[in-house]
Amino acid sequence: MVHKRRVLAAAALLAVLAAVLSICIGAVTVPPEELLAALTGQGSGTHRAIILYVRMPRTAGCLVSGAALAVSGAVIQTVLSNPLASPNVIGINAGAGAAVALCCAVAPTMVGITPLAAFAGAFGSALLVLTISQRAGASRMTLILTGVALSSIFSALVDLVVTLAPDALNGYSDFRVGGLDSVTMARVTPAAVVGTVCLAGVLLLTNELDLLALGSETAQSLGLRVEKMRVILLALAAGLAGAAVSVAGLIGFVGLIVPHLIRRFLGEESRPLVIGCAFGGAALLTVCDTAARTLFAPYEIPVGVVLSLGGGPFFLWLLLRRKGGQRH
Repeated sequence: MVHKRRVLAAAALLAVLAAVLSICIGAVTVPPEELLAALTGQGSGTHRAIILYVRMPRTAGCLVSGAALAVSGAVIQTVLSNPLASPNVIGINAGAGAAVALCCAVAPTMVGITPLAAFAGAFGSALLVLTISQRAGASRMTLILTGVALSSIFSALVDLVVTLAPDALNGYSDFRVGGLDSVTMARVTPAAVVGTVCLAGVLLLTNELDLLALGSETAQSLGLRVEKMRVILLALAAGLAGAAVSVAGLIGFVGLIVPHLIRRFLGEESRPLVIGCAFGGAALLTVCDTAARTLFAPYEIPVGVVLSLGGGPFFLWLLLRRKGGQRH
């Protein structure tokens, strides 16, 4: 227990340091004392404006999206008993993205309902993946292939919306790849509310998540209503993924990489795993976004490109470690 607390404290500290780094460095370097002054309502001039209206919304978006995607990935992997599953791999992100595109086309001025639309799209795609894979044979590879097919369908739907309503998604390329260069607090706030509610729900159900990790038959023999709990947990995971997509676009691999890394330090117990994933995901996305906008300055690349360059090889490594859905 002491070891787990130290790991969680280290992950929390890493997330805080990543946030400070994100706010302080960029085209204009902001001294730490200016950051403290802005946070306490003091300070003035250019630095304060940069902190409050540019860096803080972007950093908040990174923290919220990263934490939401990582926790969503951990829940999905446990519920579906598939270590290769994550919101982007099985099509949940794409479903949320399609719903956001439709929402922006139909009600472009109603920014506050975007996270709700993203949740609806993510939850619908999660249920589709679960239903189709179960009917086709719920093997791990069937689940992945189902997600790939649904991702293609939802991506085509987004392309259709953008073709018919070109102004529906401003910065469409960044949305498709994943980026946070135009994030505002008006977009982050409702997503943060949805993400916080869903995270609290997951934490309340960590005991049930532990039972599901034992397998469906064992969980059912212990009195758990497996199918009902799966739907509830998938809904919470979809809410988290939808909140992230509404802020950062179709970012991939955070929900795959972080749960695997956190498990190496904290094991399979759900409560510390979920908390560790929240801190780890927030730190990872914030660091990657900072790198994306500073390493090639004055040019900025979408953070989704950075994550894909790292996450793609990681996913291939996971596939190579498994044969027929089992470890070598």
